[in-house]
Amino acid sequence: MNKRDFSSGYFPSGSPLAVEGGIKARSTRGAIGTSWWSGRFIEVLQSFGLGSRLQRGRAYARKGQVISLDVNTAMVTASVQGSRPRPYSVRIGLQAFSQAQWQQIEMALADDAWYVASLLDGNMPEDIERVFETVGLSLFPRGKRDLTMDCNCPDWEVPCKHLAAAFYLLAERFDEDPFRILAWRGRTREQLLGPLEGQRDEDEPAQTDTPLEELLDSFYQSPQQITPRPERLSNSLLIDQLPQVPLKIRSKELNSVLRPIYQRLRDSSDSGAD
Repeated sequence: MNKRDFSSGYFPSGSPLAVEGGIKARSTRGAIGTSWWSGRFIEVLQSFGLGSRLQRGRAYARKGQVISLDVNTAMVTASVQGSRPRPYSVRIGLQAFSQAQWQQIEMALADDAWYVASLLDGNMPEDIERVFETVGLSLFPRGKRDLTMDCNCPDWEVPCKHLAAAFYLLAERFDEDPFRILAWRGRTREQLLGPLEGQRDEDEPAQTDTPLEELLDSFYQSPQQITPRPERLSNSLLIDQLPQVPLKIRSKELNSVLRPIYQRLRDSSDSGAD
């Protein structure tokens, strides 16, 4: 039996039933997704060559036809209202990384303080994909074959407009919280940041919880012993003991401009003048 062409009208599409309280895309026109990581995800969707289904899926997302959308390890599930009374069930699967693979990723991230600081600050570094590539993995799906997609609508084409609508709203969820991408791959925010934060704490000096009032006697003392150099102090101005400052005032070095002032201060001190 030949595959039916649903775009020919064999299955009339009709208008989707209105949804009260559906999830609407924040974007009302133009592109959906504002961050670089959601843009990368939309690129994957556009690579499928959906044609008009992509446009209808975007319209569904903006109209609020998606009733629910949940991101879990390896699976995104959604309920999308179409033209039939019963909403359609949508599933988008992506293989989660194994425990060993995540350990490799965490070690690679921990090697660069920039990645650790950015992630702990809630941001997704723009070149974080390179970290995954160094261990032979890809943060985002490379294409259609990396995903398992399913919708119980009568359209045999995959992905259908209901899957496309879920994709668009998923991109906006990634905008809100980039850690949802990592959660889809098998690591929650807490699971990823816990080891990274612990690694950063190990690299920082230990902090004590001693009350301030108990430290007043030594609070203003240098943590390192300073070797006195009385012979230099007695024979030269303080300004001459400081390093040369790379700053000029009217083409003159700052130290040379300040030297007469320091000389007058020492002369005044030696003579007992105020």
